[in-house]
Amino acid sequence: MQIDGLKIGFAITGSHCMIHEVINVMERLVDEGADVTPIISYSVDSMDTRFGKAEDWKHQFQEITQRDLILSIPDAEPIGPKNMFDCVVIAPCTGNTIAKLANGIIDTPVLMAAKSHLRNLRPVVLAISTNDGLGLNARNIGTLLITKNIYLVPFGQDNPQVKANSLVAHMDKLPETILMACAGQQIQPVLLDYR
Repeated sequence: MQIDGLKIGFAITGSHCMIHEVINVMERLVDEGADVTPIISYSVDSMDTRFGKAEDWKHQFQEITQRDLILSIPDAEPIGPKNMFDCVVIAPCTGNTIAKLANGIIDTPVLMAAKSHLRNLRPVVLAISTNDGLGLNARNIGTLLITKNIYLVPFGQDNPQVKANSLVAHMDKLPETILMACAGQQIQPVLLDYR
């Protein structure tokens, strides 16, 4: 299997400090021939932060993918019934999104995209980025690790001396993780050091 020709729903949640890395991966997927559609959370849709303005991010997502953004729960719901994607990616995937997905809470376009896609037993790839991955969210990550059709991009502690509970995916591993997930396999190893 190859990236060329894959239809990917690319969901972005509010780990705003990681969006610049996600943009690079999105560009790489498009350059390699993937058909990428951006799906964004409410916070990415509306929140300006020190890492960038919402309107600028949205413009970049559309410019890269040449696709309209999926911005609402009703717009995300048809993803499953219409078999819109081969894979749905959530990158960065915040602790909030992890917790809600692990507990069946569907209250954002990103979570509806995942739920709708999973109904067809198709892969959802998570690139986690959370300051509480080894805290309260550890159990939710564990739940998702053993959930059928959910695959995780390899991750590790990005700054254990300063943020001991923080976990971040290696975004450069996202394309390979997608390919393996589409073949029904979890990329290994899942835990990788940041060095």
